[in-house]
Amino acid sequence: MQGSRVSNKYFEEKEFRDALGRFATGVTIISSVGRNQKLIGITANSFSSVSLDPPLVLFSLGRKSQNWYEFLSTQYFAVNVLNDQQSHLSTHFARSSDDKWSGIDYEVWDTGCPIVPGAIAVFECEYRYTHDGGDHVIFVGEVLRLKCDMHARPLLFYRGGYAQLPTNL
Repeated sequence: MQGSRVSNKYFEEKEFRDALGRFATGVTIISSVGRNQKLIGITANSFSSVSLDPPLVLFSLGRKSQNWYEFLSTQYFAVNVLNDQQSHLSTHFARSSDDKWSGIDYEVWDTGCPIVPGAIAVFECEYRYTHDGGDHVIFVGEVLRLKCDMHARPLLFYRGGYAQLPTNL
């Protein structure tokens, strides 16, 4: 059977978005150093593993984002997976702002990307590929360094809002 492009003939954009919202995801802050050494960061739940060998991960960023060109101009990025007490950081980095890192605590590793303290996992990556993703750009990076807290609980995003795992898990 040959694949075909799905048309909006059978569903509206809002229905598609609502259906995607039924997939619970983690919440990340993708960070980097842009042009003129400007620290950049966005909230993203479009993070995924790609490969174990080599260790590759991806995230996607909307072409309408004021940050997508900055991310295209960098060599490295970091993925900071937020814990269940960091929803305020998710909200902060989801907003448009010229200096999102002002007043935000962070550390720096080898690549210079801002690293969020308390994140349950951090992946410091070097860009490998970008791909067209319709109204998004897909960024693929090779993991150079990572840190993981095996005891912290993740912040989740589900049906347009934050959620937490039950305490008995």
